[in-house]
Amino acid sequence: MKIILTGYTGHMGREVRTCAEAAEGCEIVAGVDPMIPESEGICAKTFGECTAEADVIIDFSHHCMTGDLLDFAERRRLPVVLATTGQTEEEKARIREAAKKIPIFLAANYSLGIATLTDLVKRAAALYPDGEIEIVEQHHDRKIDAPSGTALALFNAIKEVRPAAEANCGRAGQGKRTKDEIGIHAVRMGNIVGVHEVMIGTQNERITLKHEAFSRGVFAEGSLKAAAFLIGKPAGMYDMKDLLRG
Repeated sequence: MKIILTGYTGHMGREVRTCAEAAEGCEIVAGVDPMIPESEGICAKTFGECTAEADVIIDFSHHCMTGDLLDFAERRRLPVVLATTGQTEEEKARIREAAKKIPIFLAANYSLGIATLTDLVKRAAALYPDGEIEIVEQHHDRKIDAPSGTALALFNAIKEVRPAAEANCGRAGQGKRTKDEIGIHAVRMGNIVGVHEVMIGTQNERITLKHEAFSRGVFAEGSLKAAAFLIGKPAGMYDMKDLLRG
């Protein structure tokens, strides 16, 4: 599997490179990153400079690159694993449009554990239709977007079984908790890789479901699995549920 990696010099870019080196049949043939030093032979600062032949693109860059990335992928007819979060509504629309032409794997989190957590949270929310739900996510102090894409994905999973649910991000001010409110809270501190905790409570009991990532390698491994899954697929949108189904 030959991969073009965007965000080559970033924290996750380095993790993907390490995992690819250890994985049989994986090769990073090129990187695209505006921050790449001139000395990096296989890399380019822009998509226009990238001429490498590849099977798939893995994106761990920044959402502002979405448009250029998808233009490049469409021209080359390459599937894309989008592992970047924080896209604007305009960028999300561009992703949906591109998925009509090429296969795109889009997930807020590439951890198998998070996929399991999401399923459990959805089932628990359905079992406790009147339970109050709070989502707390923790990340390192360099993370730009808040709440995290994973926290929002957890909220959207809850909303599938509770259509009236409304997100209250970073609750502040005065006023009682509303019936349909789902609180979402972000913690930014130190070098926390990623912690997502969902609490579902009634007047008599509380359930806490939690996932903690100890290394960014778990997300890199997941992105490589998604890339392998995507090769040969028809145009369309794919996610972790498709990967788990095989």
